[in-house]
Amino acid sequence: MKQFMNSKENIVTEAIDGLLRLSSGRLARLDGYPHIKVVMRTDWDRSRVALVSGGGSGHEPSHAGFVGAGMLTAAICGDVFASPSVDAVLAGILAVTGKAGCLLIVKNYTGDRLNFGLAAERARAFGLKVAMVIVDDDIALPDLPQARGVAGTLFVHKIAGALAEGGASLAEVEAAARKVVAGAVSIGMSLDTCTVPGSPKAARIGDGKAELGLGIHGEAGIEQVDFTGASAAMTMVLDRLKPHLGAGTHVALLNNLGGATELEMGVLAEELARAAADMGVEWMIGPAPLMTSLDMQGFSVSLLPAGGAEIAALRAPVGPRAWPGLSPIGAVATLPLPDGLTPIRPLASAHPDRRALIERCAALLIAAEADLNALDALSGDGDTGATLATAAHALIDALDRLPLADTTQLFRAIGMELSQTMGGSSGVLLAIFFTAAGDASAGGKNWPDALRAALERVMQVGGAGPGDRTMIDALGPALDKLPAGLEEAAKAARRGADLTATIIRAKAGRASYVGADKLAGHNDPGAEAVARLFEGLAKGE
Repeated sequence: MKQFMNSKENIVTEAIDGLLRLSSGRLARLDGYPHIKVVMRTDWDRSRVALVSGGGSGHEPSHAGFVGAGMLTAAICGDVFASPSVDAVLAGILAVTGKAGCLLIVKNYTGDRLNFGLAAERARAFGLKVAMVIVDDDIALPDLPQARGVAGTLFVHKIAGALAEGGASLAEVEAAARKVVAGAVSIGMSLDTCTVPGSPKAARIGDGKAELGLGIHGEAGIEQVDFTGASAAMTMVLDRLKPHLGAGTHVALLNNLGGATELEMGVLAEELARAAADMGVEWMIGPAPLMTSLDMQGFSVSLLPAGGAEIAALRAPVGPRAWPGLSPIGAVATLPLPDGLTPIRPLASAHPDRRALIERCAALLIAAEADLNALDALSGDGDTGATLATAAHALIDALDRLPLADTTQLFRAIGMELSQTMGGSSGVLLAIFFTAAGDASAGGKNWPDALRAALERVMQVGGAGPGDRTMIDALGPALDKLPAGLEEAAKAARRGADLTATIIRAKAGRASYVGADKLAGHNDPGAEAVARLFEGLAKGE
């Protein structure tokens, strides 16, 4: 798999230097590359308790991304998914620890425990006060003697960091950290494994499946489950966490494991927020990439019981920009549409034949969604089918309020529905088309002539014409032949749609940005949609 890197040997050191160059001098590294990779604050006051964490790289922004005021004092970075050495950990401890002492925050993996533990012993031999907490928040594998440390580690970083920044003693910071460790629980789910730099990607998770409880190094989870959507996925994750919760207020941390899009994380945040009240979850951190697993397309949820002290610590300001902050979970706020945009709807009326026609058109567009998306992906962004299907569903939902018995008002009402529900330029153009058809009908034209006049308006406003490789190449001929019947209109639409496959330079639409080699031999998806619509109507005539 292709990745943006120069070599797997240098990927970690180069990424660290990229972080440091953009830190405005607030961060620096110890001069020990490549074996000692320690990122630390340059403004550190040794009179305060130092917080040191780290582990294998590949979890960015953890751990170096959380070095800064109010969080970590130093991060010890290993190679990808590999614990840093004892000498690297010791170097970090010695660089930041003063008389106030140091707290090591370690995820519960054997390599990290051993290397951080031995470094702590050697640091104590230097006369330094060093305490260590082991984070074991993963509840995915209940029979595992030592649970793994995953995204709940961020709760420890933030709460202990706020106390250390405020001048608390080592004993106070350690006690608070241990309380967080005792209460934090986490579990993750992913649709795919991660890609380790320089290695082939494992194909462990099959189509239609998700893996529940997998580790942040790509370790197999507790089980593979059927994936049916975001709602079911979040429900499954929360069901595993619920038995570990007590009464009282909880904070949720919604973590992107690296490869989920912002849209996906937004949907997951909504699902988590909907379930929050029943679980006593009043606050959320994220959604954000916090403890990732390279490019894993998954998420994790961490929960923490939190009283006033914990909430205050989690809300305290910090320097690292990777920290997303703590937000209360509230209701969805809505405001009324501005004057002039609230539609004045005509009275609904019945007309069985027109209702059946709209239902038939909608069904044809919905059935063609996947094929049109695939065709659009060859020359555009792959959403033509989805856009038209969305409009079709909207029209079906609107049938009971449409003025079906009045052609003029029906055209205008369809245009208004499309302007509100259909996205992209195609939505605007079709809204103009039906609104213009309503205007032409009001001027006395019959409905075929009104549709032809509407197409002229679309060409005037949109700037496209016949031969420009758009839906006009099928719609224009179809409307010209419509007085002769649907069968002739369908034949004309098909000829026009197929002709677009020979047009290798589009003059309008997103395809105009695409090279000739991508267009040749493929119908324009808008024109294909028109052809399929008329063909479907002709068959049902």
